[in-house]
Amino acid sequence: MGLNREEALKLIKEKVKRRNIIYHMLAVEAIMRALAKHLNGDEELWGLTGLLHDLDFDETMENPERHGLLTAEMLRGKVPEEVLRAIIAHNYERTGVEPETPMEKALIASDAISGLIIACALVMPSKKLSEVKVRTIKRKFKDKTFAKGASRDRITFCEKLGLPMDEFFRDSLRSPPGYK
Repeated sequence: MGLNREEALKLIKEKVKRRNIIYHMLAVEAIMRALAKHLNGDEELWGLTGLLHDLDFDETMENPERHGLLTAEMLRGKVPEEVLRAIIAHNYERTGVEPETPMEKALIASDAISGLIIACALVMPSKKLSEVKVRTIKRKFKDKTFAKGASRDRITFCEKLGLPMDEFFRDSLRSPPGYK
């Protein structure tokens, strides 16, 4: 595969300065691993894709049409081409690279649901992810005024994978120990 998780984390520490973005990347990694397991994908590959997808976020904040493209440039030769394409496709609205594969569609949905889940956790009394339930996500998903930055259209990419929303929400809450 090239780059392993440990090397990816080292690269993230070099490139990403905002802690909340790093936490987001770790959350997307966990969700991607859960989806890979559910959809018979390669858990390591999908997880690495989720982990690295926002590597260029700090550098492209002022230039969002480069988001994903710069990450692909940084990672070229270090990860498989399918990882690069998924990272570019996760910003398809600006890069023009339409998501086609299950991994690409899963990354878009995982990226968006991560924000909604975090927002749900922040309104819980304990502010802990462990308190968030599928019914909470369903209710907050329907409330368009809640977590406006969590694109409902992007979250529905789960349906393009053949996953009903309830299953996707459940899978998204299943994360390995250490991610909560």
